[in-house]
Amino acid sequence: MKSDRIKKGIERAPHRSLLYATGLKKDAMARPFIGIVSSFTDLIPGHVGMRDLERFIEKGVHSGGGQSFIFSVPGVCDGISMGHIGMHYSLSTRELIADMIESVTMAHALDGLVLLTNCDKITPGMLMAAARLNVPAIVVTAGPMMTGNYKNIRRDFVTDTFEAMGQCQQGIITRDELDHLEMAACPGSGSCQGLFTANTMACVSEAIGMSLPYGGTALCGFAEKKRIAQDSGERICELVRQDIKPRDIMTREAFENAIRIDMALGGSTNTTLHIPAIAYECGIELGMEIFDEISRVTPNISSLKPAGIYYMEDFHFAGGIPAAMRELGTSAMHNCLTTSGMMIHDIMAQAINYNRDVIRPTDNPVKKEGGIAVLKGNLAPFGSVIKQTAVSDAMRLFTGNARVYNSEEAAMADIMAKKINKGDVIVIRYEGPKGGPGMREMLAPTAAIMGMGLGEHVCLITDGRFSGGTRGPCIGHVSPEAAEGGPIAAVQEGDTIILDLEKRSLHLDVTPEELERRLANVTHPEPKIKTGWLARYAKLVTSANTGAILKA
Repeated sequence: MKSDRIKKGIERAPHRSLLYATGLKKDAMARPFIGIVSSFTDLIPGHVGMRDLERFIEKGVHSGGGQSFIFSVPGVCDGISMGHIGMHYSLSTRELIADMIESVTMAHALDGLVLLTNCDKITPGMLMAAARLNVPAIVVTAGPMMTGNYKNIRRDFVTDTFEAMGQCQQGIITRDELDHLEMAACPGSGSCQGLFTANTMACVSEAIGMSLPYGGTALCGFAEKKRIAQDSGERICELVRQDIKPRDIMTREAFENAIRIDMALGGSTNTTLHIPAIAYECGIELGMEIFDEISRVTPNISSLKPAGIYYMEDFHFAGGIPAAMRELGTSAMHNCLTTSGMMIHDIMAQAINYNRDVIRPTDNPVKKEGGIAVLKGNLAPFGSVIKQTAVSDAMRLFTGNARVYNSEEAAMADIMAKKINKGDVIVIRYEGPKGGPGMREMLAPTAAIMGMGLGEHVCLITDGRFSGGTRGPCIGHVSPEAAEGGPIAAVQEGDTIILDLEKRSLHLDVTPEELERRLANVTHPEPKIKTGWLARYAKLVTSANTGAILKA
C-alpha cells in the first residue's frame, strides 16, 4: 500500500507516533488509509448537508476494512459570487482544489480517496485530482435540491430569482412577488434544481463511471443518498485492494460516454471546459470539436430545466442516468468499467425507464440533436459554444447590430436601464480566462434579457462563459479571447454579426483586410486584477477551447 511509506519500518516510528496521536488504534496500521475529501461549508446550499454524508462514508470505509481520514477543500457558490468581483474567483478554484487534493494525498501517502462534492468547480477539480494522482478514487455528489413552491407552483433558483429580477424590472411582477419568490425558490440543501452546471457534472461523474449508479441524481437529504455514500465508502476499499485506478475507468471511451449523456440531456456548456480539463489530467486530448461531433448524432431525450420543463427530481424518479443510457442503447454507449465493478452495459440492462415523457425514447426525442453546438467563423476561429436546445427556432438564424462592452457590469447597467433594443447583439469581452481573469459566468445579464421578454430578439456573445442555468441565444467561450488578441477585441459598435446555428457559424460582417487592420490597432484595457492569486492565474491559464487549464 502507498501508506506503507509512512507506517512501516523502524525509521517510521515518529510518523506512527503522530498517527497514534490522532486516535488511531494499532491494528489500523494494517488497513488502507482512505482520504475522505469533503467540501462541506456553511456557505453553499449544495454543501451544507455534507456532515451526514461524511458519517455514512466513514461507516462504509470502516465496514470495508479501511481507515478513514477526513480533510477539506474550499468551495465557491457561483450563484452568490455572481455579478460582482467574487465571480472572478470561481473557475480558478477548480485548479486550487485539484492542487490541494494532490498535496494532501501525496504528503500523507493515502491509498484511496472518496471525493465528496456537489457544485460547479468542485466536482471537476476533484476529478482532475483523481486523474492526476491516479490512486483509487470514487465520487459522491451530495445531490440536487428539491423544488420550492409558491402559489402552489413548483419553483427553481434560476427562473424564480434571476429571471424574476428582469420581470420585476419590466413591471411584469411586483417587488412583493419577487420577495416571496426569492424566499421560496431554494427550500433547502442541495445543488440547484435544474440541469445546471453542478447537476450536469454530477451526471457526468456517473456516466464516466466514477460514481455509483444513481449517485449523480439521488436527491439531497434522502436516505437513498446516504446509502450511496455508505456503499461508496465500502467500495473504495475494494478498489484499493483490486488496484483499480481512475485512469482505468476514465478512458477515452468513457469520456465519450459522458459527453453523449451530456448532449442527450442538454447539460451545461461549462462541460466543454471541465471534461477536456479532466481528460488532460488523464493524458487524453479532447477539444471542443468532439462535443459538436457527438451532439450532431445524439438526440436530446429529456426536457430538463433551464431549456425544458422538468427538474432533477423528475429525472431521478424516472430512472436517472441508467435509464437515459438504456434509451440511447448499447450501440451508442461504450461498454466501460465503472467504480461499481459493473460494466456500463450491465448497468443499462438493469435500468428501468419509469416515465417516457421525462426520459424519451430516441425515436421520439425532444430535439433531433444534442444540447451543445460549437460555432466557428471569423469571430471565433478556435470555436465558441451555445446550448442549442435552449434556443428557439426563430433565433437559430439571427442577424443583429453589435452593442460592445468591455465588462459584464457595463452591459448589465445598460440592460437594466432598458437601453438594449430588439435586433441588438450584446458583445461582452475581456471576460475570458485571461481577460477576466477567471472567465466569469454571466447568468445575470442572460436571465435579465429573458425576464424582460427579449429572448426572441437579442443575442449575447462573450469570451466569458455562462451558468448552466442560462437559456436563449447566448454564445460563450469565444476563442481566442479578447485579451489574447482574438477577433472579438476588434468588434465595433454597430457592426453586423450573423449567427447561423445550422451552419455552425458565427460571423462578423467585415472584410478580412478590415478585420486585420482593426486587430493591428487594438488597444487593450488595463488588467482588471493585478495582484494576488488571480494575477498569477492570468499568466498561466490557457484558452477556453483547451479547457482553460493551467500550463507552466
